[in-house]
Amino acid sequence: QVQLVESGGGLVQAGGSLRLSCAASGRTFSSYAMGWFRQAPGKEREFVAAISWSGGRTYYADSVKGRFIIARDNAKDTGDLQMNSLKPEDTAVYYCAADPRRYTTASVYDHEYDYWGRGTQVTVSS
Repeated sequence: QVQLVESGGGLVQAGGSLRLSCAASGRTFSSYAMGWFRQAPGKEREFVAAISWSGGRTYYADSVKGRFIIARDNAKDTGDLQMNSLKPEDTAVYYCAADPRRYTTASVYDHEYDYWGRGTQVTVSS
């Protein structure tokens, strides 16, 4: 079992930055691929970014590529999502997730992640 807790959300103006963190406890977090997903009101949950267990491979949704950076620190059992040049359409609840089945890659599909945090709200004002 892995427990995940997100933090760092908040209200920011368009063009600003936020850094989300995901703290893991339980089984060794470094054994899991990690992903970030988001869900806006009235919309389905969507993929944002993912990173392999070693951190060697990263994946981004086209909508955030070049603006967001995913990283992890396995020694601290944490993962981060640095969000720059934020837009109002980035407003959503952001979730981190862990996938225990992948080591060298990471999935972009939410149904392939077993463990989820409760989410943190990000609101970008225009």
